[in-house]
Amino acid sequence: MKIGIIGSGGMAKALAGKWTGKHEVMLSGRNPDKANAVAAEIGARAGSAEEAAAFGDVVVLATRWEDTFSGIESAGGPSAFAGKIVIDINNPVSIETFLTTRDDGRSLTQAISDHLPDAHVGKAFNMAQVAVWEDDDMTYDGRQMVTLYTADAGADETIAQLIRDVGADPLRLGGNEHAYQLEAAAAIVIKFLFAGRDPQTIFNFIQPEVRAVR
Repeated sequence: MKIGIIGSGGMAKALAGKWTGKHEVMLSGRNPDKANAVAAEIGARAGSAEEAAAFGDVVVLATRWEDTFSGIESAGGPSAFAGKIVIDINNPVSIETFLTTRDDGRSLTQAISDHLPDAHVGKAFNMAQVAVWEDDDMTYDGRQMVTLYTADAGADETIAQLIRDVGADPLRLGGNEHAYQLEAAAAIVIKFLFAGRDPQTIFNFIQPEVRAVR
C-alpha cells in the first residue's frame, strides 16, 4: 500500500515509523528540509503535499487541525483526493476551554468528507498522544491498545489494517456521523495531558471477551 502524509510533525513521524517496512510512505510538510530529515530518519520518502497526495492510495491529514483545509488545498484541492482513502487524525479542540470548537454538532471529519465528495474518508489515531504511537509494545494494563475509528464503507477495511499495522486493535465505532464523539473523547484526554498527566495517558476500550480468547 502507498501512504501519503500531509504533514511531518510528531504524529506523522510516529505513525509513518510504524508503517515503513510494511508499506511505502511519503511525508510532506511546509518545511521541506524538516520533511526530508524526518523521512530519512524513518526510511520514508519526502515530497511536496501535492506529490504526497498523488503518491498515496491512502492520504493521512496530519497537519494542525486549523490547517486541515489549507493543507488539502496545498495538495491540489478536492480533485487531488478523488478515489483516495483519506484519514483525518485531527482534533478541533480549544486548548483554553478543552471543548470541541465546532458548533454545528458535526465533526471535522464530516466537514472533510463534504469537502472531498469523491474520496473515502475516516477518522482514526486522534485519541492518543505522539508518545503512544511511538510505543513498540502498545499494551496497557496487560491488554492490547484498542483504537476506535469511524469510516465510510470504502475506507473501513483499509483503516482497520493500518491500525493493526501500528500494533493496536481496531474497533469501528460506526460511520463518520460518530466522529464527533471521537473528537469529544479526545478533548478529555487532551485536558488531562495539559494538566500534566503522563503522555501515554489514554482511554482503552476494555473487552473482557477478547482478552479471554487471547
